[in-house]
Amino acid sequence: MVTCYLRYIIDPYKVAEFEEYGKMWIPLVNKLGGVHHGYFLPHEGANNVAYALFSFPSLAEYERYREVIKTDEACKNAFDFAETTRCILSYERSFLKPVFK
Repeated sequence: MVTCYLRYIIDPYKVAEFEEYGKMWIPLVNKLGGVHHGYFLPHEGANNVAYALFSFPSLAEYERYREVIKTDEACKNAFDFAETTRCILSYERSFLKPVFK
């Protein structure tokens, strides 16, 4: 299993838009073979940093997901929403190996 960790720098005046963006992606990741662990919005501390975590059974499955999202209409709509609202200023992605036991 591999978990994708995303750290976003968001526009602090567009947290609601970023939340809407996150709510678009959770069911999409789940539909495309992953398990979404949620988006985490600013609450205390920095008002422009948000996070997301989702897992796939393998890196190969994640790579398949990355190909599918390029042509899936709902995924393209989510990308367009982020671009139109400009709620995301930048992001970084890391991959983690979870330990449950």
